[in-house]
Amino acid sequence: MSRPILQAIPNILSISRIALAAGFVATESSGVRLGLLGIAGLTDMLDGFLARRVNAMTRWGALIDPVADRFFALAAIAALLFDGLLTVPQYFVLIMRDLATAVGFLVARALPMLRTVTFKARWGGKGVTVLQFLALATALVYRQALDPVLVILFVASVLSIGDYTLALWRARRA
Repeated sequence: MSRPILQAIPNILSISRIALAAGFVATESSGVRLGLLGIAGLTDMLDGFLARRVNAMTRWGALIDPVADRFFALAAIAALLFDGLLTVPQYFVLIMRDLATAVGFLVARALPMLRTVTFKARWGGKGVTVLQFLALATALVYRQALDPVLVILFVASVLSIGDYTLALWRARRA
């Protein structure tokens, strides 16, 4: 396979999550949704791994990967809310880290002392994403266990928000 094609694969994998999100919303089958969730999780792991492996890390890829992640997660969470598989409080626990990150990004761009800070993925955020996917799978397969998973997700989200805030605060002084 030629080098340019290899370098495009991570971005293609990232963008594929948008199509997977559309499929998740379009179907009501829990089995199909679970499969789409698994594929989305796999593409999320593979895109970064391949980008590092074939030295294809780009600003474009660094932008589309988290956007595609959030698009898939938010579309899936909304679909489950609209289908009655999530309550409104459960919905907000699932999206709280994403809302806080979006507000933090807007604040960082609005404040001159923070405009130059580069946003980077952090392990806490990656952990929250894994827990979001686990909670989605739980909502599809074993709803009775959803609340304990959401408690863990809530705690992880609060810690992740704190970690991102601290990292942003420290970066402004660098």
